Amino acid sequence: MPLRVLLFAVPEKDEEAVAALLAEAGPWAAWRSREGGEVLYHVFLEGGQVEPVSDALQNRFGKALRLAVLPVEAVVPPPEEAKPPEEKPSPERVSREELYQELSEASEPGGVYLALVALATLVAAVGLVRGSAALVIGAMVIAPLLGPAMALALGSALGDLDLFRKAFRTLLLGVALASGLSLALGFFLPVDPSAPELAPRTRPGLEDVAVALAAGVAGALGFTTGAPAALVGVMVAVALLPPLTAAGLLSGAGYPEKAFGAVLLFAVNVASVNLAGVATFLLQRVRPRTFWEAERAARASRTALLLWGLSLALLAGLLYLAQRVLPGF
Repeated sequence: MPLRVLLFAVPEKDEEAVAALLAEAGPWAAWRSREGGEVLYHVFLEGGQVEPVSDALQNRFGKALRLAVLPVEAVVPPPEEAKPPEEKPSPERVSREELYQELSEASEPGGVYLALVALATLVAAVGLVRGSAALVIGAMVIAPLLGPAMALALGSALGDLDLFRKAFRTLLLGVALASGLSLALGFFLPVDPSAPELAPRTRPGLEDVAVALAAGVAGALGFTTGAPAALVGVMVAVALLPPLTAAGLLSGAGYPEKAFGAVLLFAVNVASVNLAGVATFLLQRVRPRTFWEAERAARASRTALLLWGLSLALLAGLLYLAQRVLPGF
């Protein structure tokens, strides 16, 4: 995994305690300097080591600790391949704090987010109408809904209601904007329900559930391993933005029965992405540091898995019923 730098300061009297902690962690390198009765540390660790060391420091120093995690672009000489540890290995992911910070920032409902939603919707709408897969993929690369969708899953896994509420509001705002804009575009663009990029999104099948579940896993793994958002964003966006835009276009153009199929596909995909995202975060051992927070997170994650699972089962049943009852669905 890529290296990270832990930057923190402790009183000189605690230097021995920190030395013992770092000796156990085995960092790639550790630098220290003294100033004003404190020892300032620069500790280079693999991404999977950051969370255990950070937790140990917080347990030792509590709220008095001030710690920053910084990315490392390159080191000379490059670090050697670590030997397999005899004890329980560190998780192969970025730290909980880094993951939380990234997704919290990605779910901010600011002007940039709204602009990206509008631009992605416009590009997707043109691509769907023209039958251009390249334009639809271009809209997915923008991936404005990726951040709040994954933050929603992380908030459920950690039992963090503040993050969950913020992500839900931001995602809802993005969905409303994309729906309204695509609905308006449907009045003016030449929408043909049989277009090659529109038709498949009006006739969803159970195989689309598998795609959406894979998208949720890919999104969660992408963030936990530090993969570029542009790569995993396409996978998540394929499940969210195109069917949402298709529903708006078809509604605006006067094809409500076709729009129903796209809306159903979007709802199935939202449930699938969140179910898979929460499960993946749990399998990656993303959990709070303290015992009482972990208990709360366990209850919240169980509730989230149950609700998303039931929602997906009901929607999949509705999808199966629609295929059997509605002609041409």
